[in-house]
Amino acid sequence: MKIAGINFDHFHMGDLLRYAYDHPRAEIVGICDEQPERMHSAANNFNIPSHRIYTDYRHCLEESKPDLVILCPATAKHADWVERVAPFNVHMLVEKPFAASLAESDRMINAVNATGKKLVINWPLVWVPAHRTAKRLIDEGVIGSVIEVRHYGGNRGPLYHLADKIEVTEAQVEAKKPESWFYKKSHGGGSLLDYMGYGSTLGTWYHHGKVPIEVTTVVNETPGIEVDEHSITIARYETGLSKIETRWGTFTDPWVTQTQPKCGFELIGTDGTISSYDYENMITIQTRQRPEAHAIHVDPLVPPYQNPVQYFIHCLETGEPITGPLSLEISRIGQQIVDTAVISAREKRTVRTVS
Repeated sequence: MKIAGINFDHFHMGDLLRYAYDHPRAEIVGICDEQPERMHSAANNFNIPSHRIYTDYRHCLEESKPDLVILCPATAKHADWVERVAPFNVHMLVEKPFAASLAESDRMINAVNATGKKLVINWPLVWVPAHRTAKRLIDEGVIGSVIEVRHYGGNRGPLYHLADKIEVTEAQVEAKKPESWFYKKSHGGGSLLDYMGYGSTLGTWYHHGKVPIEVTTVVNETPGIEVDEHSITIARYETGLSKIETRWGTFTDPWVTQTQPKCGFELIGTDGTISSYDYENMITIQTRQRPEAHAIHVDPLVPPYQNPVQYFIHCLETGEPITGPLSLEISRIGQQIVDTAVISAREKRTVRTVS
């Protein structure tokens, strides 16, 4: 499977290319970005020769002829880049979130549908063993029907770490803020667009594809910063209320030291509850048969469900349908919720879920 990585706006490109580099049946045939310095780390880490490094995406696609393209542009540029790449008849993996709006998500879907190729949206939390274990237990009926999902998601901020979670200093963070797309409203910046899709998309997965009736969202407003760094959303379903909270500015990064409140999910069902926190090796369960909270070990990740590149290649090779949060169906519902939250926050009112 020939793979090219195009647009390095999001530092997750390095993580995704590592999955391709480590896959026994994949080859990185090209990387491309208009700013060559952003590719230095990937070129060194994955032994990519100079003749496979491009600054023009057309040249990259025409010469390297990939089967699959990994895209990591700024959120508000997702639709533009999918439409640029689609005519080259390649499969595409786009790093989260889906897009900056539902209209842009639909542009992406239409562009790929016209080619007959596949598009997936990667949500890194899908590959956290705790969250996959929680989904297995839900599907087995351990807690009955899910009636409430609570998600708290975030980190110290998007500029505190590079690919492979390499940390940078506080001074480097402050120096980057004025020019970073993460802090520009026009580019789809802000904690809500960065993180809410995790809660809305994985929440939809846990809710078995249900769509909320209405959404109410509040965001913080920091002088001198044009995007939010904290948002709280209440989604009302026929079964009750669910909550999604996003935060740039947690006390610690959850993949290093779990913060308080803990990042992750709390899932309430008709017959029990599950607490599934990011990167932890145990989840906590209550059931009617055993109402006291008790911890169990998470399921180990096994192929082809260890990372998005492995899973996508598996589906392409076997014809297995793409399911869960990477599917366009579930991701689009997640985007509906995000779109409604953006309107609610802007207009400071409860809004019926957009369609």
